[in-house]
Amino acid sequence: MAKLYIVPTPIGNLDDITLRAVDTLRSVDFILAEDTRTSAVLLKHLGIEKRMYSHHKFNEHATVRQVADAIAGGRDVALVSDAGTPGISDPGFLLVRTCVEEGIEVETLPGATALIPAVVQSGFPCDRFCFEGFLPQKKGRAKRIAALADEPRTIIIYESPYRVVKCLEQLAEAMGAERQVAVVREITKKFEQTVRGTLAEAIDHFRRNEPRGEFVIVVAGKPSKKASAEQRDADEEAE
Repeated sequence: MAKLYIVPTPIGNLDDITLRAVDTLRSVDFILAEDTRTSAVLLKHLGIEKRMYSHHKFNEHATVRQVADAIAGGRDVALVSDAGTPGISDPGFLLVRTCVEEGIEVETLPGATALIPAVVQSGFPCDRFCFEGFLPQKKGRAKRIAALADEPRTIIIYESPYRVVKCLEQLAEAMGAERQVAVVREITKKFEQTVRGTLAEAIDHFRRNEPRGEFVIVVAGKPSKKASAEQRDADEEAE
């Protein structure tokens, strides 16, 4: 029986693709790509020649039925995004849901995604965390950030370089300038960097250094009253 394969692709370093992902891309009948030009670079690097079709947020509602019918008709299909795991702040959910509803098997390969390395290297607890992806750009943004102020788990947010400073400022306003944060940019790439400190310190850093690249903002969860009291006692003893 044919399947829909969800295939993660590298978020920067092309060597981060798995052997299983390569084998899958070689074996399927065709590939759905968020941007065929971007995916063509990866396929060329891997020495794979395969027919590709565009599948992105602007056309997925129109094409999902056609794709599901193709799989039901016996054609294996791989879905890739420009970088990372499809469905994680990328197109993919609608197609997966349609296939599940139609009884079509979906096989998701493990692989690259920016949120996991970012939360692990932040130094904050990562046994439980809250992944927000991209916050609303306008409507509902302030309300969502206000709700996150009381979130006790580590918080992970994706952001564009053009809104990083504004996002940090909004977080500081809602959570307090002393809340700890790790701002990770360009994960797996040549200029990967993690800026750690308070929200105030991160704001100052990116005001002085123009934000460039892809960003993941990892914010420490709201400390419990007990933890806050213990920290104050430790600070007083240190003084």
